[in-house]
Amino acid sequence: MKIWESRSEAETREIGRELGKKAKPGEIYCLCGDLGVGKTAFAKGFAEGLEVEEEPVSPTFTLVHEYAGRCPLYHFDIYRLGSEEELWDIGWEEYAAGEGVCLVEWADRLREAMPREAVWIYIEKDLTEGTDYRKITAAAQTGEETGEQS
Repeated sequence: MKIWESRSEAETREIGRELGKKAKPGEIYCLCGDLGVGKTAFAKGFAEGLEVEEEPVSPTFTLVHEYAGRCPLYHFDIYRLGSEEELWDIGWEEYAAGEGVCLVEWADRLREAMPREAVWIYIEKDLTEGTDYRKITAAAQTGEETGEQS
């Protein structure tokens, strides 16, 4: 498990960038956190780390955006999906088994559909530390929403 602290949107983006630089084809990153916590800022940095030239936008209504970089980035937002079946209907299996990297926002909503080897990233606010403070936790395997390894 790895933990970072961010005190600005730029720092959150930089943490995403560093993880994106290390990402390899076939990997799946599950991004979790409340509304407004910085998932999109993280995703933008992650895309930069994958050398994606186009700035990602949240795929809330299209469910998935594809971006070209040093390897393809498949950016999912599964907030509106209600079942694993709906995830399969948008081609999840092909994306997950493909040559790109999957970044899945709201992955905890369909935790059972995510592979065991996925990297779970949790972004949490702590207002006692200030309004811009974020704790970002990455864990290789998790069964808990807190980001602790199982």
